Amino acid sequence: MISPETIEQIKALMQEASVFEEDLDESFILGGGPGGQKTNKTSNVVRLSHEPSALSVRCGETRSRETNRWLARRMLAEMILDRERKRKSSARQAAEKIRRQKRRRSRRQKQKMLADKHAHSEIKAARRRVDPDSE
Repeated sequence: MISPETIEQIKALMQEASVFEEDLDESFILGGGPGGQKTNKTSNVVRLSHEPSALSVRCGETRSRETNRWLARRMLAEMILDRERKRKSSARQAAEKIRRQKRRRSRRQKQKMLADKHAHSEIKAARRRVDPDSE
C-alpha cells in the first residue's frame, strides 16, 4: 500500500507536469509474469493514456491495483517532465552552438589558421604543372 505522503508527492509531481485527472484515460488489463494465479487472473495492470501529450504508460509492478494506479501516474508525470527537460536542453545546446560559431577567434587561433592555410597553399603550388615556356 502507498502511504498518504507518497500520494501527495505524486499529486505534486502531476501538478508540476500539468497532468490532470480529466486528461487521463485509465484502463485495467490482465496481469502476467511472476506473482502466480492472483496476478494472471485479475485485472491489476493499469494502462494510462494522456491525451494532450499522446503518451501511454503501462504499470503492473505490484499485485495491488490501487498501488499500480499511483505508480502509473508517477511514471507518466516523470515521462512528461523528462521530455520537457530534453526539449529545453536541445534548445539550449543549439543556442550555445550558434554562440560559439559567432564568437571571434583569438589572435593565436587566427595566426595558426593562417599558417595552416599558407602551408596548404605551398603544397598546392608544388603540384602545379610546370610551363616549359617560362624557363
